[in-house]
Formats: sequence, structure tokens, C-alpha cells
Amino acid sequence: MSDRPHTPLLDRIDTPADLKALSDDELSRLAHELRQETISAVSETGGHLGASLGVVEMTVAIHAIFDTPRDKLVWDVGHQTYPHKILTGRRDRIRTLRQGGGLSGFTKRSESEYDPFGAAHSSTSISAALGFAAGRDFGMETGDAIAVIGDGAMSAGMAYEALNNAGHLGKRLVVILNDNEMSIAPPVGAMSRYLSRLYAGKPLQDFRSLAKGAVSLLPPPFREGAERAKHLVKGMVVGGTLFEELGFSYAGPIDGHDIHALLAVLRAVKARAHGPVLLHTITKKGKGYAPAEASADKYHGVSKFDVPSGKQFKAKSNAPAYTKVFADSLIHHAEKDRRICAVTAAMPSGTGLDVFGKRFPSRTFDVGIAEQHAVTFCGALAASGMKPFCAIYSTFLQRAYDQVVHDIALQNLPVRFAIDRAGLVGADGATHAGSFDLAYLGNLPGFTIMAPADEAELRHMVATAVTINDGPSAIRFPRGEGVGVEMPEEGEVLPIGKGRIIREGGRVAILSLGPRLAEALKAAEDLETRGLSATVADARFAKPLDEDLLARLARDHEVLVTVEEGAIGGFGSHVAQRLLEGGFLDGGLKFRSLTLPDRFIDQDSASAMYEEAGLNAGNIVRTIMGALGMSSIAASS
Repeated sequence: MSDRPHTPLLDRIDTPADLKALSDDELSRLAHELRQETISAVSETGGHLGASLGVVEMTVAIHAIFDTPRDKLVWDVGHQTYPHKILTGRRDRIRTLRQGGGLSGFTKRSESEYDPFGAAHSSTSISAALGFAAGRDFGMETGDAIAVIGDGAMSAGMAYEALNNAGHLGKRLVVILNDNEMSIAPPVGAMSRYLSRLYAGKPLQDFRSLAKGAVSLLPPPFREGAERAKHLVKGMVVGGTLFEELGFSYAGPIDGHDIHALLAVLRAVKARAHGPVLLHTITKKGKGYAPAEASADKYHGVSKFDVPSGKQFKAKSNAPAYTKVFADSLIHHAEKDRRICAVTAAMPSGTGLDVFGKRFPSRTFDVGIAEQHAVTFCGALAASGMKPFCAIYSTFLQRAYDQVVHDIALQNLPVRFAIDRAGLVGADGATHAGSFDLAYLGNLPGFTIMAPADEAELRHMVATAVTINDGPSAIRFPRGEGVGVEMPEEGEVLPIGKGRIIREGGRVAILSLGPRLAEALKAAEDLETRGLSATVADARFAKPLDEDLLARLARDHEVLVTVEEGAIGGFGSHVAQRLLEGGFLDGGLKFRSLTLPDRFIDQDSASAMYEEAGLNAGNIVRTIMGALGMSSIAASS
């Protein structure tokens, strides 16, 4: 970490209204100070650095020209909004980013009136901005609507649904395409190639309705800038026809780091636009900070770092990350089975498929930010005889639920879902938590759902998934490192739907699914000190349930508690259904189910979030003793 930067201009800015008094040259200097402040803040908190540095000039220009918060500025995803937060009255809290009780790493309606629409998943901004534009035309208290969307996010179908509808409605709307040739990973697909051609080609077309005639409409101090804009964008690339055919006036590409050009063009847009406009800007992720410019992927999301050197401070662990265990295990099996292939949706490094892709490039598919397509694509791969692994974060798989139901489950196709970031995820908060997959997959007929208690179990479950050819399957595993168990050289194929007893006990049984097993074992040790003997079992499978194990736990114990890292409606609900059907609850069994609570849990450290959720050893003990009618007095086993 380093000393705070010198920011005399930025120190004068409390809200975007203060930008109106600055000259264009002062706004340029302000952008430099804002970049330094962003670097300094993120060096102390960690977070999404590269994306934020890429939009500094754009952020200043938008807030200088438009009248936020009356004008609605909608950022796609929101991980690039740190400069926006600094300019909108949150500078005093910017060093609380992504911490418990601090600023969100994304836009959040409850945090500021300058965040009119919450985000964290991509490709929603144009739809939201169009909604604000429609509300304005109904007489609501809103002005212009501006959406800022990256080229990576333009690989998602939802963006085109919104463009198509916006062009049809013809409402005044500004879409700024922030083209940096990079989302989290380099963008893929035909649209990426098309956008590359736009700024590689020779300008041929006029700026038409936006720049032509706009000069005379502006106050004298702004006319020189508008003339500059007209000459700068004179001759828009003919490739912009795609957007024009969708009903947009297309302007660009322009240098998104030339603040004078941005100011001039945005003034022309503000003064002249009547219908939807798409402004295509070219930016560089990590702009202005050499380590981030040199390694945009590694500086997309960073831990705390030293500003002069760029060295990140990451805690070392002796245990491998779950993601790495998954990737290494999949590579091991793909070496022996050429039918194994892997598909991800713009998250090759986050899911470990970058490593798999280096070994098997022809069997690795990054389809872009297109989860729906990824799932159906995998379905047809499976129907063709391949063994596809669909590697998508839990929170992002939600976006493809209809495809999971209709294209996979209904057809009983053997797609293997590798669901990373299951459970709570710490600093990324509620928007990225994998809270719901057990519930939304568990109710689908024919699914096999596994959850490893540790990294060794994950290796076994990958081996097991390879053998499941009679229907869809899923393995859900958490973010971060494993627990440090000894790793087997070879994954063992597990009996489908069978759990295991980890510890034998007396009156109490704890049935854990997934990584909360360690907390269940701690709870058992605590109960032992209180005179209560506890059996601890690892379910391994959320579906199919191990009905023999469940019957044994229900018959032989007075209390049965399930523990899972998922929302209400998941594993515990299925257990309760079986217990009810089997008559076990009629015989006096005291059943309790510990799940994530029925609310969204804000960002914090993972341990603090699980404590708030009540999924730690202490709450397991309290739940059991409460079921037995005890407080803290030891009871005989």
C-alpha cells in the first residue's frame, strides 16, 4: 500500500453537479486524479481494478454532460463503477469497498440515488435503460437514459433483445459500447470479430443526425469542441450498419480515453439525438497503471497490492483450490476418453477451463457470456455421443434455467454440470452467491446432484460424473481452497446416491451435504463435551437421496439435523419429504434443517457470512440442544 495521491481538483468534487463548473482541460486533469485515487483505494481493498481504470475518462465525461441522478446512468455488470462511486458522494467510503458494511463492488440501488439500477450480472443495462426511457415518456421523473455496456457483454443474447426492442420503439436512448476487447477473459465469437473490424477499417460514413448541425445549437464555449467531434467522427465505419439496421444512429469508434473527444460527442448527443444512439468507444482495460495494462486478465480482480510494483498480497495455502482440483481431474479423465469436452460461458480462468483448454484446445469451448446457449449446446453435444462438462458458476447458471429444464432434464441428456462458486462467496456479495442451485436443480426429475465435503471428494465426484451416461448430473463446489486433506492419485467412482458415516454417535445425528462437514464435526466434538454423543454423516448426494442411510439415522437417533450451503427448498426439504413419507416424523424424531436464511446476505468475509447464516458449529450445537429442550447444561447420552 502507498501514500494517498495528491488530488486538488478531486478534493473539490462532492457530487457530479460540481463538474459543471470545470473547463474541459480541468476535467482532463480531474480524470488523471480520479485514476490515481482509484488505484490507491483498490490497493487497500482489492477489487475490480482493470475495468474501473478503463472507464475513468468516460465516467467524468458522462457526469459532466448529463444531469445525473435525474438522467439515469446504468452501468452493465457494475464492476467498473469505482470511479463513478468516487464522483457521486461516496469517496469518503471508497476504502470500504467489498468489506462487511462497506460499499458494494457493484451498483446498488439502496446505496445511492446515482445507482438507479442494480447490477452484477452482465448484459442487462440496455434493457434497464430502455425501461427508464419508457418511464420518462410516461411522465415519470427521469431524464435521459444512458447504458454503458462492454464488448464482452455484447456476446449475450439479452443485449440484442434489448437493442432490437429499442430500435423498434425508437425512444431517445444512449448506449455507450465500451469496447476494450476484454471482459474477464478475451471476448469470443463473431460479434467480437465484427467490432474489431469496425475500428480496424477506414472511416467512410458521416456522423449524420448527431454531429451535423449540432454546433449551432450549443453555447459558444462548447462550439469548438463540437466542431472537433464532428471532424473526429466524420465518416463512421460502414460496418456500423448492423446497429443502424437495428434502428440506432451509430457513432464511432472514438478513443474512449480522449476526454475532449468524449465531451464533444456527448454534447452533440445530448443536444441532437431524438431516437436511440449507439456510441462506440475504444478503451484499454487497466489504462494508466502499467501492471494492469500489461496483464488485463490478472488485474480484472485483484487482492490488496503494492502500487509501485503491482505485487498483490495473496494469502498462501497448502491446500489446492477446488477449481484447480476440478480442472486437473477433468484433464486426467480426458487423457483417457476423447469424448470428454468442456464448455464455459466467458469464464475459462474462473472455472479452470483455461488449463483444460491448453491441453485440449479442440475440446474446449468458450461460448462468451451466453449461458443459455452453453447449456443447449452441451445438450446436443451429449446427444451426439460426447461427454460434455458444462462449467458455469452457480449464480450464472440461473440465467439458463429454462434450458436446463427443457433442453437437458426433459430429454434426459447426460450433460455434466460443474457448478463453481456454490455457497457464499465473500466480497462479491449476494449477487454472486451460489445460494439456489440445490433448490432449482433438485426439483428436476432424473438429475444426479453431488456436493463434495473436501477437495479429495471432488476428485472422486469428477470420476463419478464421467461414468453417468443415463441422465444429467451436477457437482457443486465452493470458491477458494480445500481443507487440506490428503489427495488420492486416482478418483474413485462413487456408488450413486450413497452417503457415508464419518463418526458414530448416540442420541444426535448430523447429516451434512458439502463443505459444512468440517463444521458438523466441530459441532459433534462440542456436543461430546456436553455429554451428547453425535453421529456425523456426509450425504455426498443431494439427489438421489441415500434412503437406507436416512432411515438408519432417523431410526437410531432422537434428533436429526441436516446442514447445507443452500437456500430453503434444497437438500433439507428433500430429506423432510422422505422422512414424512416414511412416517419417521410420526414416531417422535426431532428433525431440523439448517440452510441459508430466507434473505440475501451482504458482502463480508466468508467466515462472517456463514456465521450470519447460522451455518457454523456453534449454531449447529444450539439447534440440537434447542431440539432436545436443553440450554447449555450437559445431558447424559
